[in-house]
Amino acid sequence: MQKGTLEYEQALEAVIKILRSRARQGATPIPYGDLSGELARLGHHVPAHEGPMPYLLEDASVRESPDGSLPLLSALVVLKDSGWPSGGFFKLARRAPYKRQGDDEVLWTNELKELAKEYANR
Repeated sequence: MQKGTLEYEQALEAVIKILRSRARQGATPIPYGDLSGELARLGHHVPAHEGPMPYLLEDASVRESPDGSLPLLSALVVLKDSGWPSGGFFKLARRAPYKRQGDDEVLWTNELKELAKEYANR
């Protein structure tokens, strides 16, 4: 699956739909493997920890918040063993235009709270 192809765009739309739904349900995190499984059920082969997954998560966040004013959807995707997002999430959250502040725990907790608030009425 190549970024910029129809296949990629369809998978990206599916990721956004799944993560929006999670955000509406109180911003409940989802492990990478579960997200991969949900995508597979929708016909998108996206391995949990390789290939296009990190690009899809970054693009989902960028598409939902291109100017940094909204919370990042990728905050919802966590590693099964730790229950925390991967380092890629924190790198994205700290770069422009997002520039989220605080240590990892504060940053992530705030992002989840903002997601729950933002999507509660969507």
